[in-house]
Amino acid sequence: MTITRADLERLPPSELRTFVDQLEQVVADRESGRVPWLCDRPDCDGRPHPGRPGPHSRAAQRAPDSDDWDTWLALAGRGWGKTRTGAEWVIEQARTLERGALIGPTAADARDILVQGESGILACAPATFRPVYYPSRRQLVYPNGAIQTVYSADEPDRLRGPQHHYGWFDELASWRYLQDAWDMAQMGMRLGDHPRICITTTPRPLPLIKELLKDPACVAVRGSTYDNLHNLAGTFQRAVIAKYEGTTLGRQELNAEVLEDLPGALVARALIDAARVAPEDVPELVSIVVGMDPAGTGKGDETGLVVTGWSADRHHYVLADGSRKLTPEKAARAAFALLEQYQAVKVVVEDNGGKDWIESVLQRVWRDVNDEDAGPAPVRRVNASQGKRLRAQPVSMLYEQGKVHHVGSLPELEDQLTTWIPEEDPGSPDRLDALVHAVTHHMRRDRAAGAVVNPHRATRRGAVHPALAARQTAQQRRAS
Repeated sequence: MTITRADLERLPPSELRTFVDQLEQVVADRESGRVPWLCDRPDCDGRPHPGRPGPHSRAAQRAPDSDDWDTWLALAGRGWGKTRTGAEWVIEQARTLERGALIGPTAADARDILVQGESGILACAPATFRPVYYPSRRQLVYPNGAIQTVYSADEPDRLRGPQHHYGWFDELASWRYLQDAWDMAQMGMRLGDHPRICITTTPRPLPLIKELLKDPACVAVRGSTYDNLHNLAGTFQRAVIAKYEGTTLGRQELNAEVLEDLPGALVARALIDAARVAPEDVPELVSIVVGMDPAGTGKGDETGLVVTGWSADRHHYVLADGSRKLTPEKAARAAFALLEQYQAVKVVVEDNGGKDWIESVLQRVWRDVNDEDAGPAPVRRVNASQGKRLRAQPVSMLYEQGKVHHVGSLPELEDQLTTWIPEEDPGSPDRLDALVHAVTHHMRRDRAAGAVVNPHRATRRGAVHPALAARQTAQQRRAS
């Protein structure tokens, strides 16, 4: 196509600015080495070759050629290129279809990875077909008017009404309310002649994943981290692959194997699934605690933070997993934030291994967050003389009895529960340890003592727990 000076002079100022912007973006794309994503070589490995001088799609990253599929499931390891694959697919769909859904595990994931990520839509869309992102509307609008709406799988009800021609569901196996979100999203795929879904996820042995693999209308492609190793940073290869290669978690996260329950693991995944409940099905809890396993006390460099509740019938409910890499100061603040959010009784923290500083940090942060008059922090130290295997066994028995219920999905915690084999590895992982501390705290309560009073709730007589009363008094004093 040739554009003359006369053609440019005839353009209105607004269209001329748009043309110049797009031209600058085209030049920038070429200078950065970007080339068209799709390649017609049947066995292409994505490396540069004549006609495609820059990185581009491998054969496995292209959508199925046939038309007889409803779902395209890219089940692949970390670093395989799942995000780029999904982003490029939905960009192509937007050229001919009006409405698309973009669903991530959380709102932040959907925004930061699917839309604005380094391999997300805005980074991958060509200069002449780059959408405009409207965060307040949760929408991407393309030059041809096509719209893609961004959703969080954490809010299944938001998917109840909207209709779409297609959808990109990212990290499906990490969705907290997996079945509810999947059902609502499926019901919204009702525009056009043939609505389709692209799923990009690291595998987990979940019932829905297994169902999809058996569905004749689902085309599954498998891939491992090693397929894209030439495009991954050397630090990733040293820090991640070297650490997990050959392990059970590595088989899942790197090789993308859908692992069944492992003989000897602390908890069978089938037990977790059988006892799982939705938030609205959690009964009144008579006690809630935050289990804390500081980095360095268990296997791993994260601080384990798991919230569990205890009901009147002695069942345990795992409400949240807030574990992550944190400094001691930030870990203490995160623990108290969970205590406040879930109206917990106390923080149950392990201080084995000469970690006497843990309580001092918790007490200091408690005073900083509240007031000198708020009283001591609601902390219970656990300095167990038993080995971690012996401590975890009673919790494992509770799972077998169906007395531990996960509220929604807690993927990373569940991975640790179902892959840690005590006989093979004496060092239990952080999230698991935090769970064991919290559940064990409730197990040790005297059954004859009756219901445990939550300090953030009034008792039937109207009394308030002393720790909360002191804190409320201090807050009122500051306010006045």
